[in-house]
Amino acid sequence: MEYGFIKVASAVPALRVSDCDYNRQQIEALMGQAEEAGVEIIVFPELCITAYTCQDLFRQQVLIDACEHAMVALLDHSRQLDLISIVGLPVVVGDLLLNCAAVIQRGKLLGMVPKVYLPNYSEFYEKRWFASAQDLRPREIRYAGNRVLVTSSPQLFRTVGGALFGVEICEDVWGPTPPSNVLALAGADLIFNLSASDELIGKHNYLRSLVAQQSARTATGYVYSSCGFGESTQDVVYAGSALIYENGSLLAESKRFMLDSQMVVAQIDIESLRSNRRMNTTFVNAQRPDANEAMTEAVVIDCQEVDSKPFALDRHISTMPFLPDDSDMDDTCETIFGIQSMGLVKRMLHTQTQRVVLGVSGGLDSTLALLACVRAFDKLGYDRKGIVGVTMPGFGTTDRTYHNALKLMADLGVTVREINIAESVVQHLEDIGHDMDKHDATYENAQARERTQILMDLANELGGFVVGTGDLSELALGWATYNGDHMSMYGVNAGIPKTLIRCLVGYAAESWLQGDAAAILRDVVDTPISPELVPADAEGHIRQKTEDLVGPYELHDFFLFYVLRYGFSPRKIYMLACNAFAGKHDSATIKHWLTTFYRRFFSQQFKRSCLPDGPKVSSVSLSPRGDWRMPSDAVSALWVKQCESL
Repeated sequence: MEYGFIKVASAVPALRVSDCDYNRQQIEALMGQAEEAGVEIIVFPELCITAYTCQDLFRQQVLIDACEHAMVALLDHSRQLDLISIVGLPVVVGDLLLNCAAVIQRGKLLGMVPKVYLPNYSEFYEKRWFASAQDLRPREIRYAGNRVLVTSSPQLFRTVGGALFGVEICEDVWGPTPPSNVLALAGADLIFNLSASDELIGKHNYLRSLVAQQSARTATGYVYSSCGFGESTQDVVYAGSALIYENGSLLAESKRFMLDSQMVVAQIDIESLRSNRRMNTTFVNAQRPDANEAMTEAVVIDCQEVDSKPFALDRHISTMPFLPDDSDMDDTCETIFGIQSMGLVKRMLHTQTQRVVLGVSGGLDSTLALLACVRAFDKLGYDRKGIVGVTMPGFGTTDRTYHNALKLMADLGVTVREINIAESVVQHLEDIGHDMDKHDATYENAQARERTQILMDLANELGGFVVGTGDLSELALGWATYNGDHMSMYGVNAGIPKTLIRCLVGYAAESWLQGDAAAILRDVVDTPISPELVPADAEGHIRQKTEDLVGPYELHDFFLFYVLRYGFSPRKIYMLACNAFAGKHDSATIKHWLTTFYRRFFSQQFKRSCLPDGPKVSSVSLSPRGDWRMPSDAVSALWVKQCESL
């Protein structure tokens, strides 16, 4: 289980009703394909050795015997495979016939899991043939040459890499208290479901939502396999469905109504699942023995030792994890604007003001903050003239950003103020004896603090408050002047990373504003990111480009997401980044900026320890009152050392 990943498969073999040898051969073929693909665990449909639709033939001893003979052959076939396979079959235990899942590996029958909930309504009549696990007393039986315990107690299987998985069968997940609830609370990282779900109008979409919800609720990887072609079509049709989810997100899905056997494969990130559980105190509270007695009865079965295989990541890793899928882009952008504007609405109503003040530079951050203010004022029905946008040109201001700021404010109908800070900053630097030709931190920060002082004083004069424009990426890197642009009275962008801000401004240009305003937004998106604190070049272009100094924001946002969301190690984040950015950033570049990220992230915590209020937007936040509490004097040595060893 390298880097916390485990490769799993869901298979749907083409079957023949009651032809155990034929079905076994189809299963073996899929097992072979899975082994070649490096799969560690594969699941097959419910009762796949006999087929699900045998009906009263389940009462025939010849079928029960043939099934056991097929299992003997299947176990023999598995001797040369490292793969763990989960197959469905009917098993006699005493006087009971149980609908079971058998877990096999390298010629051994590791465990037998009986079905708990038997559907006996509409087209289903399972209680006619089978008994429930609830009717079973724990019993050791001899089956297919192996001795195995059959019990209704929760059973967990532990792989050689330490992953824990559990099994439930079809209707189990449809019930009000699925066995997977207890299995997950007992420690299962993965749930495998062997199913026989017939196809009806609307049922597949419901099934997908059901499996997604159960995967999310239990914080598991959920691997589902339902029978397909070859099952009897006497009264219903089985379309064949293979689904793999990770914490509610779909990783792989098969096609339905296929005539041949099929299989889907995905890598599940066990480490991310465990991280989610550790952070979710509700999940942890539910794990208390006094809250769930069934957990204490869980049986843990160790799988066979196998040689480790070379690791290769074969799942898609987005270069921009903060960005939504294209299909959800508009809805996500509207939600973010809603969060920003509602936060401002509440703050204005609370402070009983109809005035806000913000600096507008013509860059991405201040543009988004301005748009959020407009949304808030429109929501309240306030005159947009109550939004006081202040452009404060200084030593590094370029014509491009200056004119974009002025034109955008005019087009949006807000109050425009222009206050040149050059003279004030020159006077201040002379007062403290600083050389004007020395373009160092003092030179730059004096400008940022002068701008903040102007905004604060204007807010006092107008009876409003200062809206901050700093974003999540800048807060992570400390790319803000302490008590300069770092400070405001409400930071609407504090929960939004730079890569997402670019997306939001682009969305506003395409879906909200029109004409000149939309054209300005597009140019803002295309403008290099810069604080414009040092003079422009000879051609009047931006000389001080942030990403040349601290690194590409797409890399830093990528690092930030995985550091905060999952607590991954530098080693794992580096591996993910090398895969995600292959062909765009080489490994040396990624290593360099990852090391930079950790150094800055630790050294700049003091700025985050005293942030203004601002709304959380995504699953990642740096608010010292909410998601992120870190000592300002923590040492980065452990993380930097691992970066340097990559």
